[in-house]
Amino acid sequence: MKSSSRLYRLRTLAACAALLVGGGAHAQALEVATSFSILGDLVAEVGGERVKVRALVGPDEDAHAFQPRPSDAREIGSAALVVVNGLGFDDWMTRLARAGGFKGTVVVASEGISTLEMARDDGHDHGHDHGHDHGKGKAVDPHAWQDVANVRRYVANIAAALAAADPEGASVYRAAAERYDGELKVLDAEIRAAFAALPAERRKVVSSHAAFGYFARAYEVRFLSPVGVANNAEPTAKGVARLIRQLKAEKVPAVFLENVADPRLIERIRSESGAAVGGTLYSDALSKADGPAPTYVRMMRTNLETLHKALAAPAR
Repeated sequence: MKSSSRLYRLRTLAACAALLVGGGAHAQALEVATSFSILGDLVAEVGGERVKVRALVGPDEDAHAFQPRPSDAREIGSAALVVVNGLGFDDWMTRLARAGGFKGTVVVASEGISTLEMARDDGHDHGHDHGHDHGKGKAVDPHAWQDVANVRRYVANIAAALAAADPEGASVYRAAAERYDGELKVLDAEIRAAFAALPAERRKVVSSHAAFGYFARAYEVRFLSPVGVANNAEPTAKGVARLIRQLKAEKVPAVFLENVADPRLIERIRSESGAAVGGTLYSDALSKADGPAPTYVRMMRTNLETLHKALAAPAR
């Protein structure tokens, strides 16, 4: 009986040791806090079971309108890493982390990308809390993840930060980043090929806010919007009227809703311009797990399918 009991204890200890060495123990996971759902997915792709990720702004939630709670600051304070987008999109995350006592590294995922400037004199209200000023009348567009090539840089930055925080897992992070980078490379080529096959005059759309500037630059699709980079900014009546006139004159084929935006403004533009509603685009947030865009790759493919279907349709 004693021999049997001792054997059971030894087997249990061996199983626990194997679990810990293999990195599968949840208690040993590296805790990482990210500002919003898209970054959370990128960290999870690279970190796998070695990380425990929490995104403060979850699926189908608008980071522009996020109001943090005191409990958020406390939870971020205990994280090993904080990952932000940067470019003025989520400066509140860094302030919140410091308020919660966070002393670690804040990783700016967008570091090293080629940024896109936007003019402020376009008749739209671009808000005041999103986008860094780079000279008079200019602001940097923070929505860099809409270009897959930029996200490949995000992934490299995230992998390097995880390896620095957890040197024992460096080879795991490196392998995961290389695998994921290959997937992103294929995705980027797929999007480019799909839009290159469309006539230039069909590659014009309207979205709720100016979240697709990087997509437009990378894939040669022209985006117009009644609101600037901040989704909660108020459009001007003059700007909306001018946009409707432009849609009619250029015969823009479709307007699109967004998963984080109030649909009423787009519905008004649709009714007054005669353009069709092409569907819903995912701009600043993933969908919930049971939706069509629960990961970054699926989000980009969903947007591609939605846009391409509407833009390729015969004109009415």
